[in-house]
Amino acid sequence: MMDGMPKKIPPYVSRERTRHGRVCYYFRRQHGPRVRLPDLYDPGFDAAYMAALTGGAGPAPAPRRVDTKSLEWLVDQYRRSTAFRDLAPSTQRQRELILRGVIESAGDAPFSTIDRQAIAEGIERRADTPGTATSFRKTMSGLFKWALAMGHVDEDPTLGVRAPKAKASEGFAVWTDEEVTRYHERWPLGTRERVWMDVLLYTGLRRGDAVTLGRQHVRDGVAAIRTEKTGTEVIIPILPPLRATLDAGPTGDMHFIVGANGRPLTKESFGNMFRRACRDVGVDKTAHGLRKIAAVRAAEAGATVHELEAMFGWEGGNMALHYTKSASRRKLALKGWTRS
Repeated sequence: MMDGMPKKIPPYVSRERTRHGRVCYYFRRQHGPRVRLPDLYDPGFDAAYMAALTGGAGPAPAPRRVDTKSLEWLVDQYRRSTAFRDLAPSTQRQRELILRGVIESAGDAPFSTIDRQAIAEGIERRADTPGTATSFRKTMSGLFKWALAMGHVDEDPTLGVRAPKAKASEGFAVWTDEEVTRYHERWPLGTRERVWMDVLLYTGLRRGDAVTLGRQHVRDGVAAIRTEKTGTEVIIPILPPLRATLDAGPTGDMHFIVGANGRPLTKESFGNMFRRACRDVGVDKTAHGLRKIAAVRAAEAGATVHELEAMFGWEGGNMALHYTKSASRRKLALKGWTRS
C-alpha cells in the first residue's frame, strides 16, 4: 500500500472552519451564490462541485457504485462516522493520506480478508520511516476498531501488531534567548513579523491555534481558545509585552496573525512565511520551537506539571513532566557547581 497525495481544493472553493471546529467547503464564483459542498473526500464532492460550477445545468454524474464488501466501502463509511469526524482536524488530514493510499492499492479487496499478516506487511513496507509506519498502524487501528464496534468485522486485525520504534529525537529545536532578541531587533514593533513572533512566544500556542487566535477570544485581558489538536481549552493572559505588540499591530479584525494583505493565514502558509522571517536573521528554526522555549521558561520559573498542562493544553503528564524534570536538573546542576 502506498500513501496518497492530499487532494487539491479546486477553483472557487473555500475551506472554512465553524466555531465548533468542523471543516466545511463552499463554492462561490465572483459575486455568485454561495453553495455548501460535501466534504472534500466525500464521493459526492466532485458531482456537487461540477453542478455548482455549471450552475446546475444538466444532470449531475451519478456517483460510482462501490462494492459494500470492499475495503474502499469500509473506509468510506469510516470517513462519514462520528469516530472519524470527532478526531482533531490535523489527525483527520494525516489519516486521510494513509487511507487514500490504502484505497489506491487495495480498495477492491474484501475487507473481511484483511488480517494481522496484511497489517504487519503494510507496516513492514514502511519500516524505513518509522513515523509513517506508526501512522499507518494507528490509522488502520482506528478503522477496524470502529468497524468492530459497528459489527462490520468479527475481530480487529491490528491487535497485537506493533509498529517499529522510532529513534530517539529531540524534535524541533528550541529557540534561545539570544535568537529571540536577534529576531526582535530585526522585526520591531509595528511589523507583522513581530506580531507573528510574539503571539507564538507569549501564548505557547501551536501555529494552527495561533493563526486562529483573535480579539473574539479575549475577555478582560485573558484569552480562551480550544486547541485544534486535542480540543482542550487553554486560558492565556495577554501579558504586557504581547499587549504592546498587538496594540502596535498590524493585526486583522478576527485574527491577530495576518499576511501582507491583512487577511488571515492558514497554518501551512504562516509556517512558511515565519520561517522566511527567521532565516532573514540567520535563525533556522520553527514556530514549534517557540512553543518549547515558552514551556522551558515556565518550567524554570517553577510551574508545576498541572500548571504546564493547563497552560499548553497537554494531557497525561508526560510532556509537562519532561519540562519540569529538565528545569529541576538545571537548577540542581547549577546549585551543585556552587559547592565545588
